[in-house]
Amino acid sequence: MTLYNVATIILFAHPENIIYLCRQRNPRQIQAIDVQQTAEIMIEIGYTNTMEVLRMSPNGAYLNGEDLGEILLPNKFVTQDVKPGATIEAFVYLDSEDRLTATVQRPYTEINHFAYLECVAADRLGAFLYWGLDKDLLVPKSEQKDRFFVGRKYVVYVYLDEASQRIVASQRLNRFLSTRPPEYEPGDKCEIFVGQETDLGFRVIVDGKYWGMIYKSEMFRPVHSGEYTYAYVKKIREDDLRIDMMLEKSSVKLVDATEQEIYDRIRERGGFLALSDKSSPEEIYREFGISKKIFKKAIGGLYKARVISITDDGIKLA
Repeated sequence: MTLYNVATIILFAHPENIIYLCRQRNPRQIQAIDVQQTAEIMIEIGYTNTMEVLRMSPNGAYLNGEDLGEILLPNKFVTQDVKPGATIEAFVYLDSEDRLTATVQRPYTEINHFAYLECVAADRLGAFLYWGLDKDLLVPKSEQKDRFFVGRKYVVYVYLDEASQRIVASQRLNRFLSTRPPEYEPGDKCEIFVGQETDLGFRVIVDGKYWGMIYKSEMFRPVHSGEYTYAYVKKIREDDLRIDMMLEKSSVKLVDATEQEIYDRIRERGGFLALSDKSSPEEIYREFGISKKIFKKAIGGLYKARVISITDDGIKLA
């Protein structure tokens, strides 16, 4: 998932004040900011920034890092379009010698996000994860809960260590989650990060704040560890305040509309639809975009209303 630095759009103006709509680090969150409080966009370590090329040197191009000073874009990333006065998008980090460096490579994630990354090396300092850059991402020993093995993938939180200004990762995820009780209602739509798979399903992180779970028995489409997607609140568990999530809204809310859609589709197909409760979940999803559970409940309702009959080959109007 590609993330970008703050993008600013004028929302409305007033002779004494201008309000901007700024897209925050989470690409789906917006916030109004007083222009008098935000004189310029800051260049920050750990993000992809839009920067101006100041000058060329034998080592590469120097970019305007604002308060960070000049930042070198090494020669290996310099193309014909990189010249003084041009602007480029580049990710900023510290190189192996702790020097500010820019790269046009796109990391798999940026700071303040969760990620699912592969371990490529491990030594006395910690584990190193590949994240799309030449310099691997360090998980210090103190930030590991489990032993890291080369070739395996792990869920981590990527952040900027304030003391060293280095970008590092942590497997101690609870430190970065909210301790406040979640305030959701059943059916609320949330962004989720899909974490490790378990025997029951997938552990997920809800809105970057809370632990949750999607159960395999309720999944009508595949999800993958490391994926950001949307899901709906099913319930908040009273014992540990974790959130049970589902990939579609409650079938109770959807079933009436689904019955009507199935009925209309049968009429469009001449009174017969080659789908039944014996059809695969994939076939049902391709046709209606719903799970087999909801489909079976809907055709059961139509059958009880005596508007359809169900055969081994499909369903037809009664």
